[in-house]
Amino acid sequence: MVEWITTDGLTDYAQAEAFMEDRAHAIHRGEADECIWLLEHPPLYTAGTSAKPADLVDPDRFPVHTTKRGGQYTYHGPGQRIAYVMLDVGKRGHDVRRFVQDLENWVIATLAEFNVKGEIRDGRVGVWVQRDDEPLNALGQPAEDKIAALGIRLRKWVSFHGLSINVEPDLKHFNGIVPCGITEHGVTSLVDLGLPVTMDDVDVALRKTFDSSVTPYTPETG
Repeated sequence: MVEWITTDGLTDYAQAEAFMEDRAHAIHRGEADECIWLLEHPPLYTAGTSAKPADLVDPDRFPVHTTKRGGQYTYHGPGQRIAYVMLDVGKRGHDVRRFVQDLENWVIATLAEFNVKGEIRDGRVGVWVQRDDEPLNALGQPAEDKIAALGIRLRKWVSFHGLSINVEPDLKHFNGIVPCGITEHGVTSLVDLGLPVTMDDVDVALRKTFDSSVTPYTPETG
């Protein structure tokens, strides 16, 4: 069983980390169900294990949290749906790369519910959309913007942290960092793409597409 938790309002980042740590330990010990936690944070930046100091352009703009999740700098804030995934990767295939691909596919399937084509790009973390409504880039190629970020951590084969989908955040807030270390592409959101999508709409889509996107849990037998 996967427990789904949805928290209204804005959740303190340190409190969220503490909850995830505790829940991951409990899942490993067999004392709690797997969990997906849907929430929003106040404006902040997080630094993953690959973060480069030069990519923090404006360190005084918002609080900066150093975290042990994978990835570089990212922004979290109101209007962005965070999905923290506390799942037993050991019992979901024991394959970290496949698990990350599952999460990417989950985001892509969720975006497809709104007729948005999300795509993966080699060498770039996250999910991207092609912007046919914008001018071609300097290489004469279609512009692309990032719409979702991913970054996880594993402890004893239980995941925490997770993904974020831009529903209607203030896109100017991303200017204080180089998101995920990528300078040549922009950031977008569902509302920025012209879609009147609410957070509740995204939550429904996330729930609808989860089971068909993520490798099923297989209990140990014997």
